[in-house]
Amino acid sequence: MKLFSGASVAGRKVLITGAARGIGAALARQLHAHGAEVALLGLEAELLAEVASECGDAPWRYCDVGDAEQVDRVVQTLVDELGGLDVVVANAGVARQLPLIGGDPAVMEQTLAVNVLGVYYTVRAAGPHISHSNGYALLVSSLAAAVNLPLVGAYSASKAAVAVLGNTLRIEVAHTGAKVGIAYFAELDTDMTSRGFGTDAARAALGRSAVSGVAPLAPAIDAVEKAIAQRRRRVVSPWWVGFALAFRPIAQRLIGFSFRRGVRRALEIARTEEAPFTTDQPDRPNPMERPA
Repeated sequence: MKLFSGASVAGRKVLITGAARGIGAALARQLHAHGAEVALLGLEAELLAEVASECGDAPWRYCDVGDAEQVDRVVQTLVDELGGLDVVVANAGVARQLPLIGGDPAVMEQTLAVNVLGVYYTVRAAGPHISHSNGYALLVSSLAAAVNLPLVGAYSASKAAVAVLGNTLRIEVAHTGAKVGIAYFAELDTDMTSRGFGTDAARAALGRSAVSGVAPLAPAIDAVEKAIAQRRRRVVSPWWVGFALAFRPIAQRLIGFSFRRGVRRALEIARTEEAPFTTDQPDRPNPMERPA
């Protein structure tokens, strides 16, 4: 078994989901630049191909993480092309505003299909390959898992589930020597943030583009690289997210207080506004309606 320096990602074989843009694409480029071998999967084939070409013609595949059979097949193919696997980054995720009362239940169903089942399918497929003394899985959750805003209940619920999956997986793979980390980010400067908070309803509720202000992406990518190199248990960005997690009850009360005025109008708008998912989704069976 190859041993790695705790301060470097050089030589590590890393599989990244949701790698066409945003966190996944930036992480792939930085890891490649620092000596890692990356493999990419996602929905946007042209963008994936561009990122792969910037990463030394890294192997990549189209894959809907909400489809278990696709994930099994694509992960095995990419692991074979890499010649093994040390790290899986379950990064793929979507968001779309949803009033819990009067909203479209399909938004909840599709969000859970990608953000929860997609993460589960990913770690299920990659888990056997990273179950060794150098293995590491990083599951991308969110500050939204702990501090919950109106209109993003589907996203927040899904990211809370991701944290639960990460904590459970950590215990289940400990005997193999593998480690598991969970990433908690606030609003980062990505397409997901601009699309998710760029709606009329969000502006009515927030009065600006994001709750805490959009944070730069680069420090988050640096933090993820360090987490991979050192197989850390948790990664946060910006730095203050750690304090928000530690004082979650207080943060939640402040959120409830700050939204007491704008939320009624925001809900009225959201019930009729045509807001897209942050990434266009393929047609897929509703996992809640599969026959027994």
